[in-house]
Amino acid sequence: MSLARDGHLIARGVGVVRGGRTILSDVSLAARPGTLLVLVGPNGAGKSTLLGALAGRLRPNAGGVSLDGMPLAAWEPRALARRRAMLSQRVDLGFAFTAFEVALLGRSPHAPDRVRDEAIATAALRAAHAWELRHRRYTALSGGEQQRVQLARVLAQVWGGGSDGAWLLLDEPEAGLDIAHQHFILRRARACAALGMGVVAVLHDLNLAARYADEVAVMAHGALLRHGPPQEALETGLLSEIYGIPLGRAFGIGAA
Repeated sequence: MSLARDGHLIARGVGVVRGGRTILSDVSLAARPGTLLVLVGPNGAGKSTLLGALAGRLRPNAGGVSLDGMPLAAWEPRALARRRAMLSQRVDLGFAFTAFEVALLGRSPHAPDRVRDEAIATAALRAAHAWELRHRRYTALSGGEQQRVQLARVLAQVWGGGSDGAWLLLDEPEAGLDIAHQHFILRRARACAALGMGVVAVLHDLNLAARYADEVAVMAHGALLRHGPPQEALETGLLSEIYGIPLGRAFGIGAA
């Protein structure tokens, strides 16, 4: 796949080594605005590491990542934060913020505007199905409830930025959620993509990837093995090989 430039989030030859162990090896991939790209693969494949590199939170040992043709390292931090937000697997907060205050934290990279910021935090909490939690202390929420509030925070961070090329990066966003909310959060991710945002998500559930992704990148042992539409990328022979179990036609997608 050729790597486009303008408006795209692009990894070129990304390599990451930690503690003498190669976590990513020569990974190149382009994520497009208006698309939900899902990264899948077994544990240790390097999915979350690649997502961290795409977010600019992790500097590769080799290669690099660019947005709009400019290396992430060259972006002014607040400007980059207004363009992309990342939902991590787990966010620990030691302060007794309310859920509404956590959502407001997403507005930190923007010029202060109390009325606008509170309106966006309100809309983000509603979009994340977390409005009813707004007065509750974040530390008293269940793991799934905290995940929904964190989704509101990252939505607030890039709210209204679809036409400007905003990016939402989600690391296992379905973790800790019941089935209904797993589907909800991925419908929300698709809705963000439909508004013009670029969305990259790490998922463990291959059925969710097959159902919601516009594109799937299959990874194993720190390498990118396949990238394309779900019906092409989620080929059962490849998946059976990398997961080490026969998967048959479990995803409603015929073997290529």
